[in-house]
Amino acid sequence: MNEPLPPSAAVLDDLLRTRFSCRAYRPDPVPRAVIEAALGTALRTPSWCNTQPWQVDVLSGAALQAFTTELHATLAADAPANADFPFPAAYVGDYRERRKVCGVQLYQALGIAREDRARAREQSLENYRCFGAPHAAIVTTDASLGFYGGVDCGLFLMSFLLALQAQGVDSIPQAALASHPDVVRRHIPLADDRRVVFGVSFGYGDHAQPVNGYRTARVGLAEAVRFLE
Repeated sequence: MNEPLPPSAAVLDDLLRTRFSCRAYRPDPVPRAVIEAALGTALRTPSWCNTQPWQVDVLSGAALQAFTTELHATLAADAPANADFPFPAAYVGDYRERRKVCGVQLYQALGIAREDRARAREQSLENYRCFGAPHAAIVTTDASLGFYGGVDCGLFLMSFLLALQAQGVDSIPQAALASHPDVVRRHIPLADDRRVVFGVSFGYGDHAQPVNGYRTARVGLAEAVRFLE
């Protein structure tokens, strides 16, 4: 029988268990004070040598609309990705299987048949409209910090997702929003030494939409962890 978790651990466990990647949003904007509070919490994230390499640009309203309109059009025209950080070359073994299961769950929730390539593509392109979220955050790092700057930004990402979740705000982290940094740079003034790592779309989820009704599984300790003594 497992011992009950201490209160703070129980809160963290609940946030991680209930958080999901939201793919349909209500149009209501999140109050600025709520966004700032979540970002303020996330800024407590640790980083290598306390470099804190993340820079965050939050797009809303007309700025977000202009960005997503161009990004969606770029991807709809099949422009090849030119991300600042290379995307995975391939998914193999367990990674391929998990990715496949996730995709099947998504399309089943939406009622998209396996052979319906047109609807599958249409849904994929919704990534570049931020799934209708009223806000998107673009996170960049300093080019000189390389891989580890990206790692630190990943730590920041998890803090931000949980800080949003704690305030009842849904979200989805998206590498898709970093797939065309040239488009990003046309809408966000970035210094030459900044590299686009990822984006986060966020807002109040529309929980009546079937796409928000499925949940992906996680592996257990036995599969993911080894104890060496």
